[in-house]
Amino acid sequence: MKVGIIMGSKSDLDIMKKASAVLDEFDIPYEMVIASAHRTPEAVRSFVTRLETEGAIAFIAGAGAAAHLPGVVASFTTLPVIGIPLNATALKGVDSLLAIVQMPSGMPVATMAVDGAKNAALFAVQIGAAFNKELKERYEQYRKDMADKVLADNEALQSELGK
Repeated sequence: MKVGIIMGSKSDLDIMKKASAVLDEFDIPYEMVIASAHRTPEAVRSFVTRLETEGAIAFIAGAGAAAHLPGVVASFTTLPVIGIPLNATALKGVDSLLAIVQMPSGMPVATMAVDGAKNAALFAVQIGAAFNKELKERYEQYRKDMADKVLADNEALQSELGK
C-alpha cells in the first residue's frame, strides 16, 4: 500500500506536507514529487504509472491557478485521485477549486477544500481502510479520539463556566 503525492511547484510544499504528516501518522508509505502538468507532463506520467505498478492505492494532487494537475494525473490512472485546490492566486484558491471539481464526465477527481491536504490524506486512509482491517481499526480509533477531545473540551468549558 502506497500513496502518491504530487504538486506542480515547490511553493505548494508547505500545504502538501500536511498530507504527508497524516500518512506518517498512519504508517502509510508515500512518495512525494514536484512535477508540472504543463512543464513536465512526461514526469507526471512516469510517476503515476510507476507508482501504480508498485501498489499505489491513490494519488493526492495539489494544484493552484488553472489546477490541471489532478485531472492530468487522473488521465494516467484508474486509481482514485484526490485533488487539493491550492490558494495560489488573487482568487484565493476558488479558481483552483472550480477547475478541479468540474472534471469532465468519466474522469472523476475527488475534490477537497482549498488547502485541504489533511482531509485529502485522511480520504486516502479511508480508501486503504476499505481493504485493510488493521488500518480500519486505527482510523476508527483516530475518529474516536477526535470525538473524545471535543467532549473533554466541552467538559472543561462547562467547569470553567461553573456549570
